[in-house]
Amino acid sequence: MKYGMNTLLFEARFTNNAVGNFPRFKEIGFDGVEIALQEKGDIDTSLVKDKLSENGLVCGSLCALVGAGTDLRGPDKAVIESGKQYIRDLVDTAVELGAKVIVGPLYSAVGRADLIADEQRKIDWKLVKSGLKDVCGYAEDKGIFLALEPLNRFETDFMNIAEDALRMIDEVGSPMLKVHLDTFHMNIEEKSSADAIRAVGDKLYLLHASENDRGAPGTGQVDWSGIGKAVKDIGYDRWVVIESFTPEVEIIAKAASIWRQTEKDGWALAEKGLKYIKTLFGE
Repeated sequence: MKYGMNTLLFEARFTNNAVGNFPRFKEIGFDGVEIALQEKGDIDTSLVKDKLSENGLVCGSLCALVGAGTDLRGPDKAVIESGKQYIRDLVDTAVELGAKVIVGPLYSAVGRADLIADEQRKIDWKLVKSGLKDVCGYAEDKGIFLALEPLNRFETDFMNIAEDALRMIDEVGSPMLKVHLDTFHMNIEEKSSADAIRAVGDKLYLLHASENDRGAPGTGQVDWSGIGKAVKDIGYDRWVVIESFTPEVEIIAKAASIWRQTEKDGWALAEKGLKYIKTLFGE
């Protein structure tokens, strides 16, 4: 198993300055970093890769930050094209950084959660499927996997459970399209997080570890015992990445409704969480 830290715990927007966190990541015991990238031009990939290497780390994955202007559902062709270009930019960045997978809600903007008519839902599904087919072709040429993350009902109305992601993968038909599961979202939406993991099986390409309150894994009500067993049952040995938040990064705290501290600070959360998931999943 490989263990990573999502940069949103410390940075709302990852830039070159964020490499200053790398020595501490290594000291705590992480194997790599999951970089949440808003725009391709935000970083010098050569610099970031060198700083990762200097600290004995790798970029295990890129986390997509899809907004209203890069939504594969539109509302218009310009937004859809911008969404496809954003994913292609992430693919290029992943190649430059040596990452193999891009994760997140690639299908739509986070926070787009509305009661829409069934007919519009079908239209949206077709739009996303078409957009993903286009970008998957680009990803195939570059050898980069795209992993779809179901989100909870308050953050999206489009893809909430693992079954939704599997259906999209089946319809798109690309070998580069996979699943990204998050323990926080599963805790809200799935009947059983463990069963969802087993259903995804070898299509699981990244697991986000976060508690039910978005705090350190192992400190709340998430079914860690069941998740640990399910991960073992499917033979998963890819990245487990902590994606948790604190009020210290105000933009992210507001977006994720983080109104109180669950730990002393982000570093305490990262250290406690990593210690727990290493105990649960093994070195």
